[in-house]
Amino acid sequence: MARTDSRHISKARLTTFPAFFRVDGEVVIVIGNGEEAFAKTRLLANTSAHVRVVADEPEERFAAYLAEHGIERIADTYTPDYLDGARLVFAATGESEADRQIAMDARARRIPANAVDQPDACDFFTPALVNRAPLCVAIGTEGAGPVLAQMVRTRVDRMLSPRLGDLASLASTYRTAVEKLLPRGAPRRLFWRRFFTGTPAEAMERGDVSGARRAATALLRAPDCVPGHVWLVGAGPGAADLITLRAHRVMMEADVIVHDALVPQEIVDLARRDAERIAVGKRKGCHSKKQSEINDLLVELAGQGKRVVRLKSGDPLVYGRAGEELAALRHAGIGHEIVPGITSALAAAADFGLPPTLRGVASSLVFATGHDLTGAVLPEWGQLTLSGATVAVYMGRSVAARVASRLIEAGLPRATTVAVVENASREDCRLFHGVLEELPALETNSALAGPVMVIVGEAVAGADFTRSMPLAEMARALEAA
Repeated sequence: MARTDSRHISKARLTTFPAFFRVDGEVVIVIGNGEEAFAKTRLLANTSAHVRVVADEPEERFAAYLAEHGIERIADTYTPDYLDGARLVFAATGESEADRQIAMDARARRIPANAVDQPDACDFFTPALVNRAPLCVAIGTEGAGPVLAQMVRTRVDRMLSPRLGDLASLASTYRTAVEKLLPRGAPRRLFWRRFFTGTPAEAMERGDVSGARRAATALLRAPDCVPGHVWLVGAGPGAADLITLRAHRVMMEADVIVHDALVPQEIVDLARRDAERIAVGKRKGCHSKKQSEINDLLVELAGQGKRVVRLKSGDPLVYGRAGEELAALRHAGIGHEIVPGITSALAAAADFGLPPTLRGVASSLVFATGHDLTGAVLPEWGQLTLSGATVAVYMGRSVAARVASRLIEAGLPRATTVAVVENASREDCRLFHGVLEELPALETNSALAGPVMVIVGEAVAGADFTRSMPLAEMARALEAA
C-alpha cells in the first residue's frame, strides 16, 4: 500500500480573506421584509453603524423590533437609488433573483454586497460572531456551512468569560502607559499576559472593576512582584467533556498543572501547551508524593509567582483532601479559588439512569467511604442506609466485603439492590448490578482495575439495568475478557 507523505500535502487555501469592516457611523443597508432581513438587522444592531432597512411590508415582529430600537426604516419598495452612500448592503428579500439583482446594483456603485444564502453572489460573508466588545471572534465557512459556523460559535462562546470584553476595554486604557514605562519585547508581553490571566482578570471576573484597575496599576508599577495563585479544580469523573467551562478556562491560564493519577491524560492535555505538568500520584497503593509534600509544592510554586491548577479527580471537596491544601495555602497567604467538579457518585448514578433521591423511596443521598468501617460501631452513614438513604461508597472495590457484611449485620436485607460502576462516565465504563450479599465478589476480582463506585439503597431498584451485567456473571465475563 502506498504511503502518503504528509510533507507533500498542500495546505488548504481560503478563497476569502478574513477582515473587519469599519462601520462606526456608516450607513449599512438591509433590504427585505422577512426573517432573513430581521436576522441581519439584529446582527448589525451589535455595531455602531447607522442601520437603514428598506422594507415596505415588514413582518409584525420585525416591524416591532425596528420601532423599539429606533432603527431607520424606508417604507417603500426597493429601488437602486436607496443604495447611494451605503458602506455595506445586505440583500435579504428571500427571493433569489431579487437578491442577486440588488447585489449587482450595489457592486455597480462599488459597494460590497451580501446576498443571503447565495455564496456565489456575495462580495463578503457574514460570520458567526462571539461578541465580547471590543473583542470579537468571527467564525466563517466561506458560505459552505452556516450551521457548522454556529456550532463552533456556541463552543467558543462557552469558553470565553462573559466579562472578557470589559477586561479588553480596561486594557485599552493602559496601552499608552505600558508603551511609556515598559520596554518593547518580553517585558511588555509578560505584562499583558499577567494582565489578561492574573489578578486584574480575576477581579474583573468577579465584577470588581475598581479592583481590576488597582491590580493593573500595581502590576504596571512593580511588574516583577506578581503574586501567585492556586486553583483547586475538579476534573470530574473522567470524561473530558464533563469538566466545567470555568475549569477549562483556568487550565488555559495556568503556568503549572499539578494533577493526580486518576485524572485522564486527555483532561490534563486541555491545559495550555507550554504549561508545566507535575504528576503527584495519589492512586491507591501508589502515592508518588505524600500529602504534606503536595501542600509544600503548591505553596512553593505560588510563592514563585506562578499560577497553579491543582487538578483533582471528581470534585476537589469530596474525598480530595482539599482541606489540608487549603489550610497550607491560607497559612502561607497564597490566593486561591475552588472550581467545583462533577463528583464520581453522581456520574455513576447517571450511567445507571438512577435517581439517588427518589420521591417516596429515598429523600437523602450520602457520600461515604468504606474505610471508616474499621471501628466497632457502624458509621452514621450505615445507620442512614437502614433508614432509607441512598449511599454512594467511594473506592468501593477494596472494601466491598466489609460494606456488605457490616450492613447485613446491622439489619439491611441481603436482597437490597446494589449498583456497581467502574470508570464512571468514561468510554470504558462497566456497569454491574446485583444484591448486597453479592458485593464481596468485587474485592477478590482483580480484573476491575479502574475506580469503582458502589451505590446501595432502595432507590437503586429503580435504575436502568438494560446496559449492566449481573454481579453473579461478572467473574466469568471478566476472566474471559
